[in-house]
Amino acid sequence: MSLIHAFLFLIFGTLASLAMSRTIYEASVVDKHEQWMVDYGRKYESKLEKEKRLNIFKENLEYIESFNNGGNRSFKLSLNEFADMTQDEFIAAHTGYKMQDNPIMPESTSFRYENVSDVPTNFDWRDQGAVTPIKNQGQCGCCWAFSAVAAVEGIIQIKTGKLISLSEQQLLDCSTNGGNQGCSGGWMMNAFEYISQNQGITTEESYPYQQTQETYDTQINKVATINGYQMVPENDEEALLKAVTNQPVLVALDGYGQSFQFYKGGVFTGDCSNDLTHAVTIVGYGTSEEGLNYWLIKNS
Repeated sequence: MSLIHAFLFLIFGTLASLAMSRTIYEASVVDKHEQWMVDYGRKYESKLEKEKRLNIFKENLEYIESFNNGGNRSFKLSLNEFADMTQDEFIAAHTGYKMQDNPIMPESTSFRYENVSDVPTNFDWRDQGAVTPIKNQGQCGCCWAFSAVAAVEGIIQIKTGKLISLSEQQLLDCSTNGGNQGCSGGWMMNAFEYISQNQGITTEESYPYQQTQETYDTQINKVATINGYQMVPENDEEALLKAVTNQPVLVALDGYGQSFQFYKGGVFTGDCSNDLTHAVTIVGYGTSEEGLNYWLIKNS
């Protein structure tokens, strides 16, 4: 009997220990969430909403910790301002690439940089003064406007030597050609068409970003324009390399997934697909110390 009692005591003791450990972990998650709310100024309208967001936060935290502890990773994840959002919520609020059914396409011509042969091993347009500081689109699905503006800012600096921060809000309000839908998504080529047809775009300072689509302001001072644009040949990384060597290039990518949502640093090698949801601008490229080739992305 004494052995049986001892065995039962051992089992009960183990279960009690696991329960206590779980309780400590739950309390730790609550504390982390509370501190995260302070760090990012987050407030909730009700206890029910707070409980819902805490559960999402907990799931995201567990994913981040599991990923970072997985070993042999070329990049790391961390808690950020999106930590209480589901993947679907993140995509809906913070991306915005939307390919139209009948998009405006540029005329087919020979690739502008086809004969380029001088391609450095590493290149960064920031070092050349052709990239403005990072901008934040906030909870408006207009990445298409930010990526288009970054590309135009770059080519204007390359051609004139002047780096001018241009207006995403002007595109958000005015570029409705081809089916662009403001904060509900759009396509960068339509933004280029608008700038070309409008014969210009104004500065960020003159037409500041509001995180929402508003009435088109016709009283604007145009400071920069483009006279055309071109698609990089499909599925041709060598052509893309040549293009980026000569100017920042906008691209669309798969922005779905927790690894993208919580990316912190390193060479991103997460899963990707042809489900394009987010527009960004390539401003350089290189090879990491571990030998991984990478594209340098300006994100919004």
